[in-house]
Amino acid sequence: MNNPTNVAEFKSDSDETSDVGGVAGKRLLSFFDRIERLEEEKSALAEDIKDVYAEAKSAGFEVKIMRRIMKLRKMEIEKRREEDELLDLYMSAIGME
Repeated sequence: MNNPTNVAEFKSDSDETSDVGGVAGKRLLSFFDRIERLEEEKSALAEDIKDVYAEAKSAGFEVKIMRRIMKLRKMEIEKRREEDELLDLYMSAIGME
């Protein structure tokens, strides 16, 4: 098999897959194909999310704060309370309150 220079060239050589050393070449290649498709979808979704943040920014919202709220929304309430309490404690300890 020649050394492919890009993914498209590699995919065109996929007919040359074989089982080597107990590794099922076609099955392994199918995993790589699925991962590549998912990575492409992930990139597209990341771009969509970036666009939504840009839209929010143009509407006058602070994106940095929105990102922080998104992080907090993903946390369990007890974990969030614990983090808030520690933040308050540490800020008090260094004289920020």
